[in-house]
Amino acid sequence: MSELAFTSATELAARIAARTPSPRDLVDAYLDRIDAHDAKLKGFLTVCREQAVAEAGMAEKEARAGRLRGPLHGVPIGLKDLFATAGVRTTAGSRILGEWVPDRDAAVVARLKAAGAIVLGKLHMHEFAYGPEGRNAHHGDPWNPWDPRVHRIAGGSSSGSAVAVAAGLCAAALGSDTGGSIRLPSALCNLVGLKPTFGRLSTDGVVPLAWSLDHVGPMTRTAADAALLFGVMAGTPAPVLSGDIRGLRIGLLRPFFLERATPSVARAVESAASQFEALGAQVDEAAIEGVEHAAAAFLAIVWPEALAYHQRWMRSRPQDYDPTVRDRLRLGAFVSAVDHLNGQRFRQLLRARTEALLARYDLLLAPATPITASPLDQDEVVLAGERRDRRGALILYTQVFNLTGHPAVSVPCGFDPDGMPIGMQLVGRADDEGTVLRAADAYQRATDWHLRRP
Repeated sequence: MSELAFTSATELAARIAARTPSPRDLVDAYLDRIDAHDAKLKGFLTVCREQAVAEAGMAEKEARAGRLRGPLHGVPIGLKDLFATAGVRTTAGSRILGEWVPDRDAAVVARLKAAGAIVLGKLHMHEFAYGPEGRNAHHGDPWNPWDPRVHRIAGGSSSGSAVAVAAGLCAAALGSDTGGSIRLPSALCNLVGLKPTFGRLSTDGVVPLAWSLDHVGPMTRTAADAALLFGVMAGTPAPVLSGDIRGLRIGLLRPFFLERATPSVARAVESAASQFEALGAQVDEAAIEGVEHAAAAFLAIVWPEALAYHQRWMRSRPQDYDPTVRDRLRLGAFVSAVDHLNGQRFRQLLRARTEALLARYDLLLAPATPITASPLDQDEVVLAGERRDRRGALILYTQVFNLTGHPAVSVPCGFDPDGMPIGMQLVGRADDEGTVLRAADAYQRATDWHLRRP
């Protein structure tokens, strides 16, 4: 059963339809792995043991009778703990919502359940999704499973989602992405993480960080799995992944992106570009004018939007926040209306420039993050010879496409000298998740990075 724990969700669904293994056997296998490994890894905040076993038993009976609910029938998944779940506590990794038990499921969760997915539990996260490291002062810090000796960050804020899938504790997971919180932990833990086009997937029933930047999406082992879950959540057929990308035009983002990445990350993405050329794509160097100002615009938007949601608790329960999260929330009070509007104006300009570039290219290629997973207590990193705060460095490349709203996927493309995963980022035109995932899938058919295990 340990092999099945690392089998793709797509293949598991096919095997369940063929009645081997049974959903109950699969759920039991994942629960055993959670019992064996999660005390150290801290992927889960809540394990829905009894509920998952009961649902697996029902799914098994339905499968034997030839009644499959949908393309995820009997497949065990995990949910970042900001997706509302009927009858199961949803804490957003906080004390503030520590006892909140919703009476309904988030819209995307309802669709996954209707398609037959079994929820194993709620996954760890940075408190209220407000941090790219994935740390949590209330519930402990998740452990990146790629280094069993050194406690390294898993990336955030969807840290538990990345840890659980990478360590074989569930077949797939949901995350949310406001500045990179799906793509960053996916890159740092060797997963595929899809941020769809802004607004393509419903955020109804999802605890917000910043309404105009929030996205939700799948975190999986393969692009095919991401396509499967995306189709279910979008209520559309899954994108067709043919493996053929001949003639695809790809713009390799060197200025700002490759130029600031660590050497091992830059080499891995350059190698991926060569692989795309070998598969028949045309790769040329490209640039987004003014992208270096994206960080300032992002903060001018996210700080006041985050404070707007938390205003009531910041007045009544400030002591219940992690101090670092509380300090970030307070920053929202110092952003003027003029600063916020200028951030939004730059956002429109950045979107227009990215759209113009995507009129010439089918996809853009860049690193997902300039660094790999660093030790937990290492708060600074060196980029292009300069010392930088790790938090800002982690979201340097991903926040750009939260601002523009374009679909972007992180895909495993190598490892650094310490054996830590590297992810590249593929960005496509609005509402064209199909091309993004087709290129990611073609790359995975030609490489084996995603098949390696921690």
